[in-house]
Amino acid sequence: MAKYKSLKGQPIQVLTADPPAPVEGQVWVVAAPGTASVMKGYALGAGTWATGGNLNTGRSGLGAQTGLQTAALAMGGRTDATVNFTELYNGTAWTEVNNSNAAAYERASFGLQTASISAGGQINPPNAATNLTESWDGTNWTEITEINTARRYAVGSGIQTAGLIASGKTDPAVSALTEAWNGSAWTEVGDINTARQQAAGAGNSPSTAGLIFGGTPPTTANTESWNGTAWTEVNNLNVAKTAMAGSGIQAAALAFAGTTPPGAYTVNTEEWDGTSWTEVNNMPSAKTQLGGTGLSTSALAFGGYAPPGVLVTTEEWTKALATVSFDID
Repeated sequence: MAKYKSLKGQPIQVLTADPPAPVEGQVWVVAAPGTASVMKGYALGAGTWATGGNLNTGRSGLGAQTGLQTAALAMGGRTDATVNFTELYNGTAWTEVNNSNAAAYERASFGLQTASISAGGQINPPNAATNLTESWDGTNWTEITEINTARRYAVGSGIQTAGLIASGKTDPAVSALTEAWNGSAWTEVGDINTARQQAAGAGNSPSTAGLIFGGTPPTTANTESWNGTAWTEVNNLNVAKTAMAGSGIQAAALAFAGTTPPGAYTVNTEEWDGTSWTEVNNMPSAKTQLGGTGLSTSALAFGGYAPPGVLVTTEEWTKALATVSFDID
């Protein structure tokens, strides 16, 4: 086993108080006279939610959205009607930009604020799932090659030139279908193990690494991981829920809000470390059918629904560096 000194270039320091300017990964022991020794380190602490800038147009049915906490995109959704509005977030405020070509809600999206794909969803009228796909270049939406199977409530992951959509609801079935995008065409690939709709996902990376979790019917905690070829069932969420939002990558994800049986809206937030889910600090308020994007350490939640109607609110999840104590028993 490698010693700390060989990894960090210095031995663990023994101090009488915390150092004034620690760096990430630094470890030390506080051994003040007359007190018990405590091993400490400078690492990511517990994450917390804080209020961000409101959307210009409150809406639900945002589905999977794209970007990072400080550079996000929100498109489509429902007010009293289905809309095609697009807004960009800069870490402080949302700005209305060019609309998408189709007014739809619960579309599967992936990519970045300046380069993303949005596919499927529901168009009203005719109150039906669509196979329409649009590409965003940071300024305009362009209709491109359609997905093979029209669906709504699907999950998206990946980047603009290498993405994935999975699950959803066709007309009339709940789907296990997965399609991969190579930048010009969609190809059907391995199905997920548990067909579902209104799940959430993570995978802001190429389409060889994705994660899908939750969904309905019935409302499930089931989680599956994608390796570029097949889906594998892994450890479940602690709380079964649907119509939630997700953020992160396959090895480090976040699941938040949504609906739990028999129909209650939740503040529940869970963090995935690549192996298992852990319940962490709750959201400020319960909601469902919201948008979410970002990383597991810096996520964004926006819009959604909670009585009496659609929401304009935005919350920012931040897991910051902090001094933490270690159990050395």
